[in-house]
Amino acid sequence: IWGCDIFIFLSYLLQTTDKFLFSLFQQCEVIPGSMSLPVLEKKGNIVLGGLFSLHDMVLEPSLSFTTMPPAPQCTRFNFRTFRWMQTMIFAIEEINREGKLLPNITLGYKIYDSCSAPHQALKAAMELMTSEKGEGGEEETYSKVTCHGTVPVVIGDGGSTQSLVVAHFLGVFHLPQVSYFSSCACLSDKKEFPAFLRTMPSDFFQVDALVQLVKHFGWTWVGVIAGDDAYGRGGANIFADEVGKLGACVALHEIIPKNRAQNTISSIVSKIRSSAARVILVFAVEQDAAALFDEALREGLTGIQWLASEAWSTATILSIPRKYHHILEGSMGFAIRRAHIPGLQNFLLRLNPSSPDALGDPFLIPFWEELFQCSLGLWADGQKHNVQGKPPCSGKEELGSVTNVYSDVSQLRISYNVYKAVYAIAHALKSMRSCEKGKGPFTQETCPDTDTIQPWQLLHYIKQVKYLNSFGDEIKFDKNGDPAAMYDLVNWQLRPNGKMEFVTIGKFDDTTTVGKQKLQIQEQGIIWNGNQTKAPLSVCSNICPAGTRKAIKPNFPICCHDCVVCTAGEINAIECVRCLPEFWSNAERTVCIPKEVEFLSFSDTIGITLMTGSLIGSFCTCVVIFILSYHRTTAIVRANNSELSFLLLFSLTLCFLCSLTFIGRPSDWSCMLRHTAFGITFVLCISCVLGKTMVVLMAFRSTLPGSNVMKWFGPLHQKTVITFCTLVQVIICTVWLVVAPPTPRQLMPRESAIVILLCDEGSPIAFALVLGYIGLLACLCLLLAFLARKLPDNFNEAKLITFSMLIFCAVWVAFVPAYVSSPGKYSIVTEVFAILASSYGLLGCIFAPKCFIILLRPEKNTRKHLMSKAPTDIF
Repeated sequence: IWGCDIFIFLSYLLQTTDKFLFSLFQQCEVIPGSMSLPVLEKKGNIVLGGLFSLHDMVLEPSLSFTTMPPAPQCTRFNFRTFRWMQTMIFAIEEINREGKLLPNITLGYKIYDSCSAPHQALKAAMELMTSEKGEGGEEETYSKVTCHGTVPVVIGDGGSTQSLVVAHFLGVFHLPQVSYFSSCACLSDKKEFPAFLRTMPSDFFQVDALVQLVKHFGWTWVGVIAGDDAYGRGGANIFADEVGKLGACVALHEIIPKNRAQNTISSIVSKIRSSAARVILVFAVEQDAAALFDEALREGLTGIQWLASEAWSTATILSIPRKYHHILEGSMGFAIRRAHIPGLQNFLLRLNPSSPDALGDPFLIPFWEELFQCSLGLWADGQKHNVQGKPPCSGKEELGSVTNVYSDVSQLRISYNVYKAVYAIAHALKSMRSCEKGKGPFTQETCPDTDTIQPWQLLHYIKQVKYLNSFGDEIKFDKNGDPAAMYDLVNWQLRPNGKMEFVTIGKFDDTTTVGKQKLQIQEQGIIWNGNQTKAPLSVCSNICPAGTRKAIKPNFPICCHDCVVCTAGEINAIECVRCLPEFWSNAERTVCIPKEVEFLSFSDTIGITLMTGSLIGSFCTCVVIFILSYHRTTAIVRANNSELSFLLLFSLTLCFLCSLTFIGRPSDWSCMLRHTAFGITFVLCISCVLGKTMVVLMAFRSTLPGSNVMKWFGPLHQKTVITFCTLVQVIICTVWLVVAPPTPRQLMPRESAIVILLCDEGSPIAFALVLGYIGLLACLCLLLAFLARKLPDNFNEAKLITFSMLIFCAVWVAFVPAYVSSPGKYSIVTEVFAILASSYGLLGCIFAPKCFIILLRPEKNTRKHLMSKAPTDIF
């Protein structure tokens, strides 16, 4: 890691001091004692450089600082990368053989092993920039060198970390570099890497595809494990940022160390288990991913749905060993588009250490010995290759007899990228050679010198490449040197024969036109971890059921929450939302429904009771009218002013019936009728009682000597008093209806599930005047009746009026606070009850004794008895 940082810093210095270094390279020397790296090369008119990580790591020698250090030793041969290298050679030889693309031009190559190490990649790039010639023209190990580029373009490297270092270095000289596997989004920065291009899409697009995948399946609690390199760290950081924008959370974000220390990776596995995340993205190269899965196997970690970054989504080193099948079955990831390259497999199987072509190939012998696990001994290179512990090779080994990732051409994805890189350079060279004089792209419209290719000129033409290859794919680079992003979504499915197969179950196409989905998935073809057909659920907290809202847990990510039931009157969409005033939530708190309308209805129990009371009162009043009418000639009827009695009974009938106007759905007419009818009928009723009281009082006062007061209280005067009193109320009600009439109103309490329909008084002052006037007449009537209560005769009606007025006043005094404090329709119930109670009080107190005498005590219904001053048991 320190070495990587040092070389990145060195390359940064190279970039910022390019003029100085370029002049320095014209006079550079190879340090005495330094060793050149192994190189596979072939002469040609134009030589293409190549960088491939044929080994997975470098064993650094111990430094004693007393002797010359030995050369670093590369270990762990990578068959997959070796196939990539052979694909580059295949593409070059195919172009040379066909001769259509570059007639009369032979392409050569110069390929180095970067050993998956940044400093090794930088050293290889420096050797590609030098041509070492001794004084006699022969190549020497220690000599002066001429530091001009021997290659105009470099294909590689594979890893993003190596490409970062190489791109910084080559960018100083504007020497084009076309990578086939470096996907770090940071390499799209043309200010830092002006000469870098690639046939591998940027991780920015891969992350976009992964984020869309997470969104599609509704995963909100996802873990991220990254390799400790530019590829892993960069991709994982972009993923974490983009997932957060969707409202999802990263359950854990860990780094696999390059030394793959078991205790560190064991800690990562423990954190995966404790996080409760069911979906884990591993954004790392296949070697780092293998180290993680080895530890997961040791600790028995199962039940995880692994998401693969492109680097290992089709890695054979993970899919072939059966030990990984149990934990990796159902894994899913994006892989770049694959292709079948005709003739490539036969080309791969041509290799043999005994053939003349093996001379000068420093990579074939370690490949052969690693593949067949044998020792070559003395072979075509004239050197001995004895490997302790391995049997000697028989010389009859055949590549076709071994099933290996090297010869497996079923998943040609990165190999296809290498193939496209070679052809993109060939098309750029063709465009250079096709330049017409006077129409060139450079200063004064000049064309490049094709005999001496300048790297910066070739860079210009590579950027302009655009063609349709033999596979139907359009090859071009955008302004950042990136290709169009198209991925296959692959699913790891275990077949009955025990083999793991990569099944394409979708695709991601960033070139899709606006309005169409970039990600397309065939869900019915997916097999999930554990051989399940249902997508796993990966959330920190379960989805809140309908009618509840999320309540964030303190000190937890936003995706972790409790579910709290919405309060009454609220529904749940994302958060609890209060319904509009006229709506209320249903029992499940999922939808707003119209509030229940409440009013004093004829169908309510209370409404039926009050209606029954009103009708019974009216019926009783009619019965009393009939009785008095039938016995109108009797003494008790004639003695109590029969005209006023019948008028009082008529008004009482109206009082009972007016209570019905308070029952039923309020309307404009019913609201105006109920209050005015109530006010006028009750004033008429009290006026009649007042007239009877005044007649009784004045009748006894007129018996005094010299009194002629009765002439002012004859029938006409009585009718005048009743008419006047009633007319005052009629005027008050008329003004009320004209100025501010009662109207229907909806009362919608925010914390209630009902809408109360009632009649608004319109003018509280008018309503108070109506009630106050009734109260004034009732008090006056009570006072006069009280004064006449002790007058002689057996049937003194003043006593009965006094009792009735006491009941009337008591009812209406109690009515006022009850009316104000009663909620909703119960205020109407209170008012109707007061009307009925006071009406029954008047009917019972004034007319019940008369009916009792008429029907049950007819012997007392005589003038003699009524004029007697002896007390009776009735009065």
